[in-house]
Amino acid sequence: MAAQLGRGARGAPYGAAAERIRSGRIDGSRGRGEKMPNLVSAWFTKVAGATATAMGSPWAFLTAVTIIAAWAITGPIFGFSDTWQLVINTGTTIVTFLMVFLIQNTQNRDAKAIHLKLDELIRAVEAARNELIDVEEDTDEELDELQQVYRKVHEQAAGEGRPPLPATAPLPRKRKRQTA
Repeated sequence: MAAQLGRGARGAPYGAAAERIRSGRIDGSRGRGEKMPNLVSAWFTKVAGATATAMGSPWAFLTAVTIIAAWAITGPIFGFSDTWQLVINTGTTIVTFLMVFLIQNTQNRDAKAIHLKLDELIRAVEAARNELIDVEEDTDEELDELQQVYRKVHEQAAGEGRPPLPATAPLPRKRKRQTA
C-alpha cells in the first residue's frame, strides 16, 4: 500500500497520515469520522517517555554531579568570574525549564492510565459502585463530601470489627454524569 501512496523526499514511503497531510486532508478526519493521529503529540510522547526514563537513571545523576564538579573545579581557573557563574546558572535554568514539561507529561500519562485501570476494576467488580467511575472528574467539594462518607463508613466498620465498605453505605452523589 505504501508504494501506491508514493515516496517522500528521502525515498521513504508516505504513511497514511503523511498522505492525508500531503493531499490537503488535514482536517483531522479519515473520511470515516475518525480523528487523524497527531504526529507531534505522538513524537512528544515518545521523546518525553525516553527522556524521563534516561533522566531517572543513576547515570544521569552521575553525569549531573560530574558537570557540577567540573564547574566548581574550573572556578579558580576563571577567577570565579560572572561569566563562570552565568554558565552554570543558564545551564541549570534551561534544563529545569525543559524537565518541568517532561515530568508533567509523564505524570499526566501515569495518572490517566491509573484512572483507566481503576475505572475498569470498578466496572468489572460486581459489588463495586459504578458511580465511582470517573470520580476524578468531580469538583473538590464533591470529593471532600465523598471522602467524609468513606471516613464515616471506615469508623463505623472499625467499631464493629467488620470490613470497612458495606455495599449499602449511601453516597452523596447528586449530579448526573453526561456520557459522550
